[in-house]
Amino acid sequence: MNTQIEEIKRKIDIVEFIGSYINLKKTGRNFKALCPFHQEKTPSFIVSPDRQIWHCFGACSEGGDIFKFLMKWENVTFFEALTSLAKKAGIKLEKIGFEDKEWDKKQKIIEINHFATQFFHYLLRRNRCGINALEYLKKRGVKSNIIDEFQLGYAPNSWRTLTSFLKKRGFSSDLILESGLAIKGVHGLYDRFRGRLIFPIKNIRDQVIGFSGRLLDENIKEAKYINSPETFIYHKRESLFGIDKAKETIRKTNKVFLVEGEFDMISCYQIGLKNVVAVKGTAVTKEQLFLIKRMAERINLFLDADQAGEEAIKKVASEIEMFDFETKVITIDFAKDPDEAIKKDINRFKQIVKKPIPIYDFILNGLLKKYSIKDPFGKKRIAEEMVNYLIEMKNPVIESYYSKKLAEVLDLEIKTIESLKRKMRFLNQKRILTPIVSKKKKEERRVILEKYLLSYLFQSKISFKIFDRLKKIIEKKYFSVPAFQKIWQIFFDFRQLKEDFILDDFVKILPSEIKPVFDELYLFSSHYLVEEKEKIEKVAYEIKKDYLKNEISQRLKNEIDDETIRQLNKELTEVEKTINLL
Repeated sequence: MNTQIEEIKRKIDIVEFIGSYINLKKTGRNFKALCPFHQEKTPSFIVSPDRQIWHCFGACSEGGDIFKFLMKWENVTFFEALTSLAKKAGIKLEKIGFEDKEWDKKQKIIEINHFATQFFHYLLRRNRCGINALEYLKKRGVKSNIIDEFQLGYAPNSWRTLTSFLKKRGFSSDLILESGLAIKGVHGLYDRFRGRLIFPIKNIRDQVIGFSGRLLDENIKEAKYINSPETFIYHKRESLFGIDKAKETIRKTNKVFLVEGEFDMISCYQIGLKNVVAVKGTAVTKEQLFLIKRMAERINLFLDADQAGEEAIKKVASEIEMFDFETKVITIDFAKDPDEAIKKDINRFKQIVKKPIPIYDFILNGLLKKYSIKDPFGKKRIAEEMVNYLIEMKNPVIESYYSKKLAEVLDLEIKTIESLKRKMRFLNQKRILTPIVSKKKKEERRVILEKYLLSYLFQSKISFKIFDRLKKIIEKKYFSVPAFQKIWQIFFDFRQLKEDFILDDFVKILPSEIKPVFDELYLFSSHYLVEEKEKIEKVAYEIKKDYLKNEISQRLKNEIDDETIRQLNKELTEVEKTINLL
Protein backbone atom coordinates (compact mmCIF):
# COMPACT_ATOMS: atom_id res chain seq x y z
CA MET A 1 0.00 0.00 0.00
CA ASN A 2 2.83 2.44 0.87
CA THR A 3 4.34 1.75 -2.55
CA GLN A 4 1.05 2.68 -4.24
CA ILE A 5 0.74 5.84 -2.14
CA GLU A 6 4.20 6.94 -3.30
CA GLU A 7 3.30 6.05 -6.88
CA ILE A 8 0.19 8.27 -6.67
CA LYS A 9 2.35 11.13 -5.36
CA ARG A 10 4.77 10.69 -8.25
CA LYS A 11 2.01 10.70 -10.85
CA ILE A 12 0.07 13.68 -9.48
CA ASP A 13 2.10 16.88 -9.28
CA ILE A 14 1.12 18.72 -6.10
CA VAL A 15 1.47 22.20 -7.64
CA GLU A 16 -0.79 21.33 -10.55
CA PHE A 17 -3.25 19.54 -8.24
CA ILE A 18 -3.57 22.26 -5.58
CA GLY A 19 -3.39 24.91 -8.29
CA SER A 20 -6.62 23.51 -9.75
CA TYR A 21 -8.35 24.51 -6.47
CA ILE A 22 -6.63 27.76 -5.49
CA ASN A 23 -4.53 30.47 -7.16
CA LEU A 24 -0.81 29.73 -6.64
CA LYS A 25 1.97 32.22 -7.36
CA LYS A 26 5.63 31.30 -7.76
CA THR A 27 7.98 32.54 -5.06
CA GLY A 28 11.55 31.31 -5.49
CA ARG A 29 11.57 27.52 -5.67
CA ASN A 30 8.12 27.25 -4.13
CA PHE A 31 4.57 28.55 -4.63
CA LYS A 32 2.49 30.78 -2.40
CA ALA A 33 -1.25 31.47 -1.89
CA LEU A 34 -3.87 32.64 0.56
CA CYS A 35 -4.63 29.69 2.81
CA PRO A 36 -7.97 28.11 1.79
CA PHE A 37 -8.53 26.74 5.29
CA HIS A 38 -8.76 29.99 7.26
CA GLN A 39 -9.38 33.68 6.64
CA GLU A 40 -6.31 35.78 5.84
CA LYS A 41 -5.25 38.78 3.78
CA THR A 42 -1.52 37.99 3.53
CA PRO A 43 -0.53 34.72 1.78
CA SER A 44 0.91 32.16 4.20
CA PHE A 45 0.18 28.93 2.31
CA ILE A 46 3.36 27.46 0.75
CA VAL A 47 3.61 24.55 -1.70
CA SER A 48 6.89 22.81 -2.54
CA PRO A 49 7.22 21.06 -5.93
CA ASP A 50 10.53 19.52 -4.79
CA ARG A 51 9.14 17.91 -1.64
CA GLN A 52 5.56 17.59 -2.94
CA ILE A 53 4.24 19.06 0.32
CA TRP A 54 2.32 22.12 1.53
CA HIS A 55 2.20 24.05 4.79
CA CYS A 56 0.32 27.03 6.17
CA PHE A 57 2.39 29.41 8.30
CA GLY A 58 -0.71 31.34 9.29
CA ALA A 59 -3.44 30.77 11.87
CA CYS A 60 -4.30 27.15 11.06
CA SER A 61 -0.67 25.84 10.87
CA GLU A 62 -1.81 22.86 8.84
CA GLY A 63 0.40 20.98 6.41
CA GLY A 64 0.90 17.73 4.52
CA ASP A 65 0.80 16.15 1.07
CA ILE A 66 -1.87 15.84 -1.64
CA PHE A 67 -3.82 13.36 0.50
CA LYS A 68 -4.00 15.73 3.46
CA PHE A 69 -5.02 18.61 1.20
CA LEU A 70 -7.91 16.67 -0.34
CA MET A 71 -8.99 15.41 3.10
CA LYS A 72 -9.25 18.97 4.40
CA TRP A 73 -10.69 20.46 1.22
CA GLU A 74 -13.52 17.97 0.86
CA ASN A 75 -13.77 16.94 4.53
CA VAL A 76 -13.16 13.28 3.71
CA THR A 77 -11.25 10.44 5.38
CA PHE A 78 -7.83 9.22 4.24
CA PHE A 79 -9.36 6.20 2.52
CA GLU A 80 -11.75 8.40 0.53
CA ALA A 81 -8.88 10.68 -0.52
CA LEU A 82 -6.77 7.64 -1.43
CA THR A 83 -9.53 6.16 -3.58
CA SER A 84 -10.18 9.49 -5.33
CA LEU A 85 -6.51 10.22 -6.05
CA ALA A 86 -5.78 6.65 -7.17
CA LYS A 87 -8.57 7.00 -9.74
CA LYS A 88 -7.13 10.36 -10.88
CA ALA A 89 -3.66 8.82 -11.21
CA GLY A 90 -5.00 5.77 -13.08
CA ILE A 91 -3.83 3.36 -10.40
CA LYS A 92 -5.83 0.29 -9.37
CA LEU A 93 -5.55 -0.09 -5.63
CA GLU A 94 -4.46 -3.38 -4.12
CA LYS A 95 -6.40 -4.92 -1.23
CA ILE A 96 -6.45 -2.37 1.60
CA GLY A 97 -4.19 -3.53 4.40
CA PHE A 98 -5.31 -1.15 7.11
CA GLU A 99 -8.47 -0.38 9.03
CA ASP A 100 -9.94 3.10 8.73
CA LYS A 101 -12.55 3.17 11.51
CA GLU A 102 -13.55 6.75 10.75
CA TRP A 103 -14.16 5.94 7.09
CA ASP A 104 -16.03 2.75 8.00
CA LYS A 105 -18.35 4.62 10.37
CA LYS A 106 -18.94 7.37 7.82
CA GLN A 107 -19.73 4.87 5.07
CA LYS A 108 -22.25 3.03 7.24
CA ILE A 109 -24.14 6.25 8.03
CA ILE A 110 -24.08 7.26 4.35
CA GLU A 111 -25.40 3.80 3.49
CA ILE A 112 -28.22 4.01 6.03
CA ASN A 113 -29.13 7.48 4.68
CA HIS A 114 -29.16 6.06 1.17
CA PHE A 115 -31.65 3.35 2.17
CA ALA A 116 -33.79 5.90 4.04
CA THR A 117 -33.83 8.16 0.95
CA GLN A 118 -35.03 5.28 -1.24
CA PHE A 119 -37.63 4.33 1.36
CA PHE A 120 -39.07 7.85 1.63
CA HIS A 121 -39.03 8.35 -2.15
CA TYR A 122 -40.80 5.01 -2.77
CA LEU A 123 -43.56 5.90 -0.32
CA LEU A 124 -44.09 9.27 -2.00
CA ARG A 125 -44.14 7.88 -5.53
CA ARG A 126 -45.65 4.40 -5.26
CA ASN A 127 -47.51 4.01 -2.01
CA ARG A 128 -51.01 5.15 -1.08
CA CYS A 129 -49.72 6.86 2.09
CA GLY A 130 -47.80 9.33 -0.06
CA ILE A 131 -50.74 10.53 -2.16
CA ASN A 132 -51.42 13.66 -0.09
CA ALA A 133 -47.73 14.62 -0.14
CA LEU A 134 -47.58 14.11 -3.90
CA GLU A 135 -50.66 16.29 -4.37
CA TYR A 136 -49.11 18.94 -2.11
CA LEU A 137 -45.99 19.06 -4.31
CA LYS A 138 -48.07 19.37 -7.46
CA LYS A 139 -50.00 22.29 -5.92
CA ARG A 140 -46.66 23.93 -5.12
CA GLY A 141 -45.72 23.60 -8.78
CA VAL A 142 -42.95 21.02 -8.35
CA LYS A 143 -42.66 19.01 -11.56
CA SER A 144 -42.46 15.23 -11.66
CA ASN A 145 -38.89 15.13 -13.00
CA ILE A 146 -37.73 17.50 -10.23
CA ILE A 147 -39.32 15.26 -7.57
CA ASP A 148 -37.22 12.38 -8.90
CA GLU A 149 -34.05 14.42 -9.47
CA PHE A 150 -34.05 15.70 -5.87
CA GLN A 151 -35.28 12.31 -4.56
CA LEU A 152 -38.03 13.99 -2.53
CA GLY A 153 -39.90 11.64 -0.24
CA TYR A 154 -42.57 11.15 2.37
CA ALA A 155 -42.26 9.91 5.97
CA PRO A 156 -45.47 8.11 7.03
CA ASN A 157 -47.30 9.30 10.11
CA SER A 158 -46.33 6.23 12.14
CA TRP A 159 -43.88 5.62 14.97
CA ARG A 160 -41.55 2.86 13.77
CA THR A 161 -42.04 2.25 10.04
CA LEU A 162 -38.59 3.49 8.97
CA THR A 163 -36.84 2.02 12.02
CA SER A 164 -38.32 -1.44 11.28
CA PHE A 165 -37.37 -1.15 7.61
CA LEU A 166 -33.75 -0.31 8.45
CA LYS A 167 -33.46 -3.09 11.01
CA LYS A 168 -34.66 -5.60 8.39
CA ARG A 169 -31.84 -4.32 6.18
CA GLY A 170 -29.37 -5.36 8.88
CA PHE A 171 -28.66 -1.98 10.53
CA SER A 172 -28.24 -2.01 14.30
CA SER A 173 -30.28 0.13 16.71
CA ASP A 174 -27.09 2.00 17.71
CA LEU A 175 -26.32 2.93 14.09
CA ILE A 176 -29.91 3.98 13.36
CA LEU A 177 -29.82 6.18 16.45
CA GLU A 178 -26.41 7.61 15.51
CA SER A 179 -27.64 8.48 12.01
CA GLY A 180 -30.24 10.82 13.54
CA LEU A 181 -33.13 9.03 11.82
CA ALA A 182 -34.50 7.75 15.11
CA ILE A 183 -34.96 9.00 18.66
CA LYS A 184 -34.56 6.88 21.79
CA GLY A 185 -37.71 6.78 23.93
CA VAL A 186 -38.92 4.88 26.99
CA HIS A 187 -40.10 1.98 24.82
CA GLY A 188 -37.14 1.92 22.45
CA LEU A 189 -36.43 3.73 19.18
CA TYR A 190 -39.04 5.65 17.22
CA ASP A 191 -38.85 7.52 13.90
CA ARG A 192 -37.73 11.15 14.01
CA PHE A 193 -39.59 12.10 10.81
CA ARG A 194 -43.33 11.32 10.86
CA GLY A 195 -46.08 12.64 8.58
CA ARG A 196 -43.70 14.96 6.72
CA LEU A 197 -42.49 15.74 3.22
CA ILE A 198 -38.80 14.76 3.12
CA PHE A 199 -35.92 16.67 1.49
CA PRO A 200 -32.63 14.69 1.40
CA ILE A 201 -29.68 16.98 2.16
CA LYS A 202 -26.56 16.14 0.15
CA ASN A 203 -22.94 17.25 0.33
CA ILE A 204 -20.81 18.43 -2.57
CA ARG A 205 -19.88 14.78 -3.27
CA ASP A 206 -23.55 13.92 -3.90
CA GLN A 207 -23.83 11.86 -0.68
CA VAL A 208 -26.96 12.09 1.49
CA ILE A 209 -25.78 13.45 4.84
CA GLY A 210 -29.10 14.38 6.46
CA PHE A 211 -32.77 15.19 5.98
CA SER A 212 -35.25 18.01 6.36
CA GLY A 213 -38.92 17.25 6.99
CA ARG A 214 -41.81 19.65 6.30
CA LEU A 215 -45.36 19.44 7.65
CA LEU A 216 -48.13 19.20 5.05
CA ASP A 217 -50.83 20.58 7.35
CA GLU A 218 -50.20 24.22 8.32
CA ASN A 219 -52.73 23.93 11.17
CA ILE A 220 -50.78 21.35 13.18
CA LYS A 221 -49.08 23.02 16.14
CA GLU A 222 -45.58 21.68 15.53
CA ALA A 223 -42.47 23.12 13.95
CA LYS A 224 -43.04 23.54 10.21
CA TYR A 225 -39.58 22.13 9.51
CA ILE A 226 -37.42 19.70 11.46
CA ASN A 227 -33.92 18.69 10.43
CA SER A 228 -31.52 15.87 11.17
CA PRO A 229 -29.58 16.56 14.37
CA GLU A 230 -25.81 17.05 14.31
CA THR A 231 -24.30 13.67 13.42
CA PHE A 232 -20.93 12.24 12.47
CA ILE A 233 -21.46 13.43 8.88
CA TYR A 234 -24.12 16.16 9.09
CA HIS A 235 -23.24 19.61 10.39
CA LYS A 236 -25.90 22.20 9.66
CA ARG A 237 -23.43 25.12 9.69
CA GLU A 238 -21.44 23.51 6.85
CA SER A 239 -24.39 22.38 4.72
CA LEU A 240 -26.11 24.05 1.77
CA PHE A 241 -29.23 22.48 0.30
CA GLY A 242 -28.79 21.89 -3.43
CA ILE A 243 -25.00 22.25 -3.51
CA ASP A 244 -24.76 18.86 -5.23
CA LYS A 245 -26.90 20.17 -8.11
CA ALA A 246 -25.53 23.70 -8.27
CA LYS A 247 -21.76 23.23 -7.87
CA GLU A 248 -20.80 23.01 -11.56
CA THR A 249 -22.88 26.04 -12.59
CA ILE A 250 -21.52 28.01 -9.62
CA ARG A 251 -17.96 27.29 -10.77
CA LYS A 252 -18.73 28.15 -14.42
CA THR A 253 -20.51 31.43 -13.63
CA ASN A 254 -18.28 32.35 -10.65
CA LYS A 255 -21.52 33.34 -8.91
CA VAL A 256 -24.00 31.86 -6.44
CA PHE A 257 -27.54 32.85 -5.42
CA LEU A 258 -28.27 32.29 -1.74
CA VAL A 259 -31.91 31.65 -0.80
CA GLU A 260 -33.48 30.57 2.50
CA GLY A 261 -35.49 27.40 2.02
CA GLU A 262 -35.74 24.19 0.01
CA PHE A 263 -38.75 25.33 -2.02
CA ASP A 264 -36.98 28.60 -2.92
CA MET A 265 -34.01 26.64 -4.21
CA ILE A 266 -36.10 24.07 -6.09
CA SER A 267 -38.35 26.69 -7.72
CA CYS A 268 -35.32 28.67 -8.97
CA TYR A 269 -33.63 25.51 -10.21
CA GLN A 270 -36.79 24.40 -12.00
CA ILE A 271 -36.94 27.58 -14.13
CA GLY A 272 -33.28 27.38 -15.13
CA LEU A 273 -31.51 29.32 -12.36
CA LYS A 274 -29.08 26.49 -11.62
CA ASN A 275 -26.43 28.23 -9.49
CA VAL A 276 -28.65 28.57 -6.42
CA VAL A 277 -28.38 27.00 -2.95
CA ALA A 278 -30.42 27.28 0.25
CA VAL A 279 -28.83 28.21 3.57
CA LYS A 280 -31.52 26.44 5.61
CA GLY A 281 -32.72 29.49 7.54
CA THR A 282 -31.77 33.16 7.54
CA ALA A 283 -28.30 32.80 9.09
CA VAL A 284 -25.37 32.51 6.68
CA THR A 285 -22.40 30.90 8.45
CA LYS A 286 -18.63 31.20 8.04
CA GLU A 287 -18.47 27.51 7.18
CA GLN A 288 -20.95 27.96 4.32
CA LEU A 289 -19.00 30.97 3.05
CA PHE A 290 -15.76 28.95 3.12
CA LEU A 291 -17.44 26.32 0.94
CA ILE A 292 -18.74 28.93 -1.51
CA LYS A 293 -15.38 30.76 -1.68
CA ARG A 294 -13.80 27.64 -3.15
CA MET A 295 -16.17 27.86 -6.11
CA ALA A 296 -17.13 31.51 -6.65
CA GLU A 297 -16.24 35.12 -5.88
CA ARG A 298 -19.70 36.65 -6.33
CA ILE A 299 -22.75 36.21 -4.09
CA ASN A 300 -26.30 37.37 -4.72
CA LEU A 301 -28.37 37.29 -1.53
CA PHE A 302 -31.97 36.38 -2.24
CA LEU A 303 -33.36 36.13 1.29
CA ASP A 304 -36.99 36.56 2.28
CA ALA A 305 -38.55 40.01 1.92
CA ASP A 306 -39.31 40.42 5.61
CA GLN A 307 -37.68 41.90 8.72
CA ALA A 308 -35.82 38.66 9.47
CA GLY A 309 -34.41 38.52 5.94
CA GLU A 310 -33.30 42.16 6.07
CA GLU A 311 -31.61 41.67 9.43
CA ALA A 312 -29.89 38.54 8.13
CA ILE A 313 -28.39 40.53 5.26
CA LYS A 314 -27.05 43.12 7.71
CA LYS A 315 -25.53 40.43 9.91
CA VAL A 316 -23.86 38.64 7.03
CA ALA A 317 -22.25 41.86 5.70
CA SER A 318 -19.27 41.73 8.08
CA GLU A 319 -18.84 37.96 7.61
CA ILE A 320 -18.84 38.28 3.84
CA GLU A 321 -16.39 41.20 4.06
CA MET A 322 -13.76 38.87 5.53
CA PHE A 323 -13.93 36.67 2.42
CA ASP A 324 -13.70 39.53 -0.09
CA PHE A 325 -16.82 38.49 -1.99
CA GLU A 326 -18.50 40.78 -4.51
CA THR A 327 -21.87 40.76 -2.75
CA LYS A 328 -25.19 42.01 -4.03
CA VAL A 329 -28.80 41.81 -2.86
CA ILE A 330 -31.93 41.00 -4.86
CA THR A 331 -35.05 42.56 -3.40
CA ILE A 332 -38.61 41.38 -4.02
CA ASP A 333 -41.41 43.92 -3.63
CA PHE A 334 -44.31 41.78 -4.82
CA ALA A 335 -43.85 38.50 -2.93
CA LYS A 336 -42.46 37.23 0.37
CA ASP A 337 -39.80 34.90 -1.11
CA PRO A 338 -38.40 33.63 -4.45
CA ASP A 339 -40.77 30.64 -4.54
CA GLU A 340 -43.87 32.84 -4.24
CA ALA A 341 -42.45 35.42 -6.68
CA ILE A 342 -41.93 32.77 -9.39
CA LYS A 343 -45.52 31.56 -9.00
CA LYS A 344 -46.97 35.10 -9.04
CA ASP A 345 -45.05 36.53 -12.00
CA ILE A 346 -42.16 34.56 -13.47
CA ASN A 347 -41.22 37.25 -16.00
CA ARG A 348 -41.06 39.93 -13.32
CA PHE A 349 -38.98 37.58 -11.22
CA LYS A 350 -36.49 37.05 -14.05
CA GLN A 351 -36.17 40.82 -14.47
CA ILE A 352 -35.35 41.52 -10.80
CA VAL A 353 -32.75 38.72 -10.84
CA LYS A 354 -30.88 40.76 -13.45
CA LYS A 355 -30.88 43.90 -11.27
CA PRO A 356 -29.19 43.15 -7.94
CA ILE A 357 -27.84 46.07 -5.91
CA PRO A 358 -24.55 46.13 -3.94
CA ILE A 359 -25.08 45.02 -0.35
CA TYR A 360 -23.98 48.39 1.11
CA ASP A 361 -26.44 50.26 -1.10
CA PHE A 362 -29.13 47.96 0.26
CA ILE A 363 -28.08 48.67 3.86
CA LEU A 364 -27.87 52.45 3.29
CA ASN A 365 -31.28 52.48 1.57
CA GLY A 366 -32.72 50.63 4.55
CA LEU A 367 -31.33 53.20 6.98
CA LEU A 368 -32.73 56.07 4.88
CA LYS A 369 -36.18 54.45 5.13
CA LYS A 370 -35.79 53.82 8.85
CA TYR A 371 -34.66 57.35 9.85
CA SER A 372 -35.43 60.82 8.52
CA ILE A 373 -32.54 62.82 7.04
CA LYS A 374 -34.56 65.99 7.75
CA ASP A 375 -34.07 65.33 11.45
CA PRO A 376 -30.50 65.95 12.78
CA PHE A 377 -30.87 63.03 15.17
CA GLY A 378 -32.03 60.88 12.26
CA LYS A 379 -28.89 61.88 10.35
CA LYS A 380 -26.81 61.00 13.42
CA ARG A 381 -28.30 57.49 13.60
CA ILE A 382 -27.87 56.87 9.86
CA ALA A 383 -24.24 58.03 9.99
CA GLU A 384 -23.36 55.99 13.09
CA GLU A 385 -24.98 52.79 11.88
CA MET A 386 -23.48 53.05 8.39
CA VAL A 387 -20.03 53.93 9.72
CA ASN A 388 -20.06 50.64 11.64
CA TYR A 389 -20.03 48.92 8.25
CA LEU A 390 -17.48 51.32 6.76
CA ILE A 391 -14.87 50.58 9.41
CA GLU A 392 -15.25 46.83 8.73
CA MET A 393 -14.51 47.19 5.00
CA LYS A 394 -11.23 45.61 3.93
CA ASN A 395 -11.01 47.18 0.49
CA PRO A 396 -9.94 50.85 0.66
CA VAL A 397 -11.60 51.65 -2.70
CA ILE A 398 -14.99 50.36 -1.49
CA GLU A 399 -14.58 52.15 1.85
CA SER A 400 -13.69 55.45 0.18
CA TYR A 401 -16.62 55.18 -2.25
CA TYR A 402 -19.22 54.64 0.48
CA SER A 403 -17.67 57.23 2.79
CA LYS A 404 -18.15 59.85 0.06
CA LYS A 405 -21.62 58.56 -0.79
CA LEU A 406 -22.70 58.73 2.88
CA ALA A 407 -21.40 62.31 3.13
CA GLU A 408 -23.29 63.32 -0.02
CA VAL A 409 -26.56 61.65 1.02
CA LEU A 410 -26.48 63.29 4.47
CA ASP A 411 -25.18 66.60 3.09
CA LEU A 412 -22.10 66.46 5.33
CA GLU A 413 -18.43 67.18 4.72
CA ILE A 414 -16.28 64.10 4.12
CA LYS A 415 -14.08 65.08 7.08
CA THR A 416 -17.11 64.66 9.34
CA ILE A 417 -17.51 61.04 8.20
CA GLU A 418 -13.76 60.43 8.58
CA SER A 419 -13.86 61.87 12.10
CA LEU A 420 -16.81 59.63 13.00
CA LYS A 421 -14.95 56.61 11.59
CA ARG A 422 -11.94 57.34 13.80
CA LYS A 423 -14.23 57.69 16.82
CA MET A 424 -16.07 54.42 16.11
CA ARG A 425 -12.81 52.55 15.52
CA PHE A 426 -11.53 53.78 18.87
CA LEU A 427 -14.72 52.77 20.68
CA ASN A 428 -14.75 49.33 19.05
CA GLN A 429 -11.10 48.78 19.85
CA LYS A 430 -11.65 49.81 23.45
CA ARG A 431 -14.61 47.45 23.69
CA ILE A 432 -12.64 44.41 22.57
CA LEU A 433 -9.45 45.14 24.47
CA THR A 434 -10.19 42.63 27.21
CA PRO A 435 -7.75 40.04 28.52
CA ILE A 436 -7.46 37.44 25.79
CA VAL A 437 -5.38 34.29 25.97
CA SER A 438 -3.94 33.68 22.53
CA LYS A 439 -4.54 30.22 21.08
CA LYS A 440 -1.08 30.24 19.62
CA LYS A 441 1.72 32.11 21.36
CA LYS A 442 4.05 34.07 19.13
CA GLU A 443 7.28 32.20 18.55
CA GLU A 444 10.38 33.63 20.09
CA ARG A 445 12.63 35.56 17.75
CA ARG A 446 15.37 33.01 18.35
CA VAL A 447 13.25 30.09 17.11
CA ILE A 448 12.21 32.04 13.99
CA LEU A 449 15.85 32.76 13.18
CA GLU A 450 16.77 29.09 13.65
CA LYS A 451 13.91 27.98 11.39
CA TYR A 452 14.87 30.49 8.73
CA LEU A 453 18.55 29.52 8.73
CA LEU A 454 17.82 25.79 8.38
CA SER A 455 15.14 26.38 5.73
CA TYR A 456 17.45 28.65 3.74
CA LEU A 457 20.19 26.02 3.97
CA PHE A 458 18.00 23.19 2.65
CA GLN A 459 16.47 25.20 -0.19
CA SER A 460 19.72 26.63 -1.48
CA LYS A 461 21.28 25.33 -4.69
CA ILE A 462 24.67 25.39 -2.93
CA SER A 463 23.67 23.87 0.41
CA PHE A 464 27.06 22.33 1.22
CA LYS A 465 28.98 25.54 0.47
CA ILE A 466 26.66 27.52 2.72
CA PHE A 467 26.91 24.88 5.43
CA ASP A 468 30.72 25.01 5.31
CA ARG A 469 30.50 28.76 5.99
CA LEU A 470 27.86 28.46 8.71
CA LYS A 471 29.54 25.71 10.73
CA LYS A 472 32.41 28.14 11.39
CA ILE A 473 29.93 30.41 13.17
CA ILE A 474 27.44 28.18 14.98
CA GLU A 475 27.42 24.77 16.62
CA LYS A 476 24.68 22.23 17.25
CA LYS A 477 24.20 23.40 20.83
CA TYR A 478 23.29 26.92 19.66
CA PHE A 479 19.87 25.70 18.49
CA SER A 480 17.18 26.02 21.16
CA VAL A 481 14.91 23.28 19.76
CA PRO A 482 16.15 19.68 20.24
CA ALA A 483 14.73 18.59 16.86
CA PHE A 484 16.73 21.37 15.14
CA GLN A 485 19.90 20.18 16.90
CA LYS A 486 19.26 16.66 15.63
CA ILE A 487 18.65 17.84 12.05
CA TRP A 488 21.84 19.95 12.16
CA GLN A 489 23.86 16.96 13.36
CA ILE A 490 22.40 14.66 10.68
CA PHE A 491 23.24 17.26 8.05
CA PHE A 492 26.77 17.57 9.50
CA ASP A 493 27.29 13.80 9.19
CA PHE A 494 25.70 13.74 5.73
CA ARG A 495 28.17 16.40 4.57
CA GLN A 496 31.10 14.22 5.55
CA LEU A 497 29.86 11.40 3.31
CA LYS A 498 28.63 13.21 0.19
CA GLU A 499 30.13 15.50 -2.42
CA ASP A 500 26.79 16.99 -3.52
CA PHE A 501 23.59 17.70 -1.61
CA ILE A 502 20.66 15.69 -2.97
CA LEU A 503 17.51 16.53 -1.07
CA ASP A 504 15.75 13.17 -1.53
CA ASP A 505 18.80 11.25 -0.30
CA PHE A 506 18.96 13.42 2.81
CA VAL A 507 15.24 13.02 3.56
CA LYS A 508 15.55 9.22 3.36
CA ILE A 509 17.97 9.10 6.28
CA LEU A 510 15.85 11.30 8.56
CA PRO A 511 14.13 9.46 11.46
CA SER A 512 10.34 9.24 10.98
CA GLU A 513 9.66 11.44 14.03
CA ILE A 514 11.85 14.20 12.56
CA LYS A 515 10.37 14.27 9.03
CA PRO A 516 7.27 16.39 9.89
CA VAL A 517 9.57 18.98 11.54
CA PHE A 518 11.83 18.96 8.48
CA ASP A 519 8.88 19.43 6.10
CA GLU A 520 7.75 22.55 7.94
CA LEU A 521 11.33 23.86 8.16
CA TYR A 522 11.90 23.30 4.47
CA LEU A 523 9.07 25.66 3.47
CA PHE A 524 9.66 28.21 6.22
CA SER A 525 11.94 30.64 4.37
CA SER A 526 9.41 30.97 1.52
CA HIS A 527 7.05 32.62 4.00
CA TYR A 528 9.34 34.53 6.35
CA LEU A 529 11.49 36.33 3.80
CA VAL A 530 14.37 38.57 4.86
CA GLU A 531 15.67 41.32 2.60
CA GLU A 532 17.52 40.03 -0.45
CA LYS A 533 20.77 41.70 0.60
CA GLU A 534 20.59 40.17 4.06
CA LYS A 535 23.48 37.73 4.53
CA ILE A 536 22.72 34.31 5.96
CA GLU A 537 25.89 34.70 8.06
CA LYS A 538 24.22 37.56 9.90
CA VAL A 539 21.30 35.27 10.79
CA ALA A 540 23.83 32.73 12.10
CA TYR A 541 25.54 35.37 14.24
CA GLU A 542 22.14 36.50 15.58
CA ILE A 543 21.45 32.90 16.65
CA LYS A 544 24.85 32.75 18.32
CA LYS A 545 24.20 36.08 20.07
CA ASP A 546 20.88 34.82 21.46
CA TYR A 547 22.56 31.63 22.63
CA LEU A 548 25.33 33.54 24.41
CA LYS A 549 22.85 35.92 26.07
CA ASN A 550 20.78 32.99 27.30
CA GLU A 551 23.87 31.20 28.68
CA ILE A 552 25.03 34.32 30.54
CA SER A 553 21.53 34.91 31.92
CA GLN A 554 21.24 31.33 33.20
CA ARG A 555 24.63 31.44 34.90
CA LEU A 556 23.87 34.78 36.58
CA LYS A 557 20.51 33.45 37.72
CA ASN A 558 22.29 30.53 39.36
CA GLU A 559 24.74 33.01 40.93
CA ILE A 560 27.73 31.57 39.11
CA ASP A 561 30.44 34.22 38.74
CA ASP A 562 33.42 32.61 37.12
CA GLU A 563 35.83 32.92 34.23
CA THR A 564 33.27 31.28 31.91
CA ILE A 565 30.89 34.26 32.20
CA ARG A 566 33.71 36.68 31.46
CA GLN A 567 34.65 34.61 28.43
CA LEU A 568 31.03 34.47 27.26
CA ASN A 569 30.69 38.26 27.61
CA LYS A 570 33.86 38.76 25.62
CA GLU A 571 32.56 36.44 22.89
CA LEU A 572 29.19 38.22 22.91
CA THR A 573 30.89 41.61 22.38
CA GLU A 574 32.78 40.23 19.37
CA VAL A 575 29.59 38.76 17.89
CA GLU A 576 27.74 42.09 18.27
CA LYS A 577 30.59 43.92 16.54
CA THR A 578 30.49 41.45 13.66
CA ILE A 579 26.69 41.83 13.31
CA ASN A 580 27.07 45.62 13.12
CA LEU A 581 29.69 45.25 10.41
CA LEU A 582 27.48 42.89 8.43
